[in-house]
Amino acid sequence: MTTLRLRPEGPADTGPVRRVLAAAFARPDGTTPGEVGLVDELRGSPAWIPELAMVAEYGGEVVGYALLSRVQVKSDDARYPALALGPVGVAPHRQRVGHGAAVVQAALEAATELGERLVVVLGDPAYYRRFGFTRADRVGLTSPWSGLGEPWQALVLPPDVSGEPPPPAGEVVFPPPWSRV
Repeated sequence: MTTLRLRPEGPADTGPVRRVLAAAFARPDGTTPGEVGLVDELRGSPAWIPELAMVAEYGGEVVGYALLSRVQVKSDDARYPALALGPVGVAPHRQRVGHGAAVVQAALEAATELGERLVVVLGDPAYYRRFGFTRADRVGLTSPWSGLGEPWQALVLPPDVSGEPPPPAGEVVFPPPWSRV
């Protein structure tokens, strides 16, 4: 019986992750999707957290990917750490069998274990609601995507052992690679 293995991305996974994202976000004109370049750029930036780049492996093949990278919440004159979820992709031949949900859940659990408190995502509310995401404006978060309404979402993770509160309301500031997507 083949089982799904969830684990952090390793050095040998760069090519397979690129292939999964290219297939999951394929464009009709055949150009490389922006999500591929985003991950490549984030890997070399301070926003990269290796433990939070999660792959789903099935039968020895990387078939899914979920990335959590560092963003900041700007509130008054201070900045607080938070995470952005994305891109999330599954190889087309393994979609709709739960691999995407599994790899997202694994990434969120890893973030909780690291003591992270807040995750934002821009995506389908019906999909991300299952993980506990709600409209980001309900927790006072803004971003360049705030005007999209429901797809701009946030998740406050369970308290870590320190009991620290989540970052306060404010503007979510994304690292430069995000501006090119």
